[in-house]
Amino acid sequence: MIEYLQNLGWNPNLAIFVATFLGVVAVASFGLVWFTILGLWLERKFSARIQDRMGPNRVGPAGLLQVVPDLIKMLTKEDITPDGADKVVYNVAPLIAIAAVLLIWAVIPFSKGLVGADLNVGALYFVSVASLGTLAILLAGWSSNNKYALLGALRAVAALVSYEVPMVLAVLVPVMLSGTMSMQGIVEQQHIWYIFIVPIAAFIFFTSNLAETGRSPFDLIEAESELVAGYNIEYTGMKFGMFQAAEFVHSYTAGALFTVLFLGGWRGPGAELPGIAGAALGFVYFFGKSMVMYLLLMLVRFTVPRLRIDQMMSFNWKFLVPLSMINVLGIAFVQKLIVPQYDSILGEIQSGSTLGGF
Repeated sequence: MIEYLQNLGWNPNLAIFVATFLGVVAVASFGLVWFTILGLWLERKFSARIQDRMGPNRVGPAGLLQVVPDLIKMLTKEDITPDGADKVVYNVAPLIAIAAVLLIWAVIPFSKGLVGADLNVGALYFVSVASLGTLAILLAGWSSNNKYALLGALRAVAALVSYEVPMVLAVLVPVMLSGTMSMQGIVEQQHIWYIFIVPIAAFIFFTSNLAETGRSPFDLIEAESELVAGYNIEYTGMKFGMFQAAEFVHSYTAGALFTVLFLGGWRGPGAELPGIAGAALGFVYFFGKSMVMYLLLMLVRFTVPRLRIDQMMSFNWKFLVPLSMINVLGIAFVQKLIVPQYDSILGEIQSGSTLGGF
């Protein structure tokens, strides 16, 4: 894009700015449009099939346009700000929630040459930006001037911060194996999908993301039966809709991240071809793998009952965290001690056979 604009005679700085701006708009729009229209419809239809219902089937073909009246209803609902609420923080929290998810897409490689920003610290960037969602929940509960919202936010923060520990340790494993924190670099190093090499890390990452997205069996973030909807109880209209959009987008983002870290990302037959053909194939592979993981996340959500808060925290600190630490130490031991010795022995055998052949 930059080279094309420069060839048209554009100023280099202006070309860089326009190309970057269009890239940001395209990535953010893809997330919002896909999850708002097709993602929401797909989740409803998928849950209906599991629960033996029809799902949306009236507005539009197969209910595809059901999301339109839902959005109109959300936009036209009265926007209420509670008395005594911290108005600035109260209104900023939904923006932070949706921005925290969309910012992750900046470093996700859709194909070999299609990535928003190929940062050399992409994995660290993802972990840092994802934590902003936890901050948004805390700000929402605290600024609402409601004790139930505050209790819900504190419980949600305790759960999210706890499950970030095994998630980060699971992300560390692909970084160690690939030797880079670049998300594109991690994909390019996966000649064999990491899910087959380190299935324990893949399981830990998948389970932690279930908790991070607030889905069953870890949906204690809201828990309507216990906390009257949790941290967002005082939000109405589009502000409430932004929290819901952030949750839906985060679910697919979790599937996309799992694809990048453990399923080879965009890699597949023909995906490394130069030009548009390779980029298109890579995007198809990436999108297909991400959809499979997204459907798996939904399958768990609609079939597994909710845990108690004490069970949720015990599972994390007594099982996932120790398992993730043992896994990281084991991978480090194998990578630094066993693999180099195996390579040296293999090299000696090959050199010996070569000399013997002469």
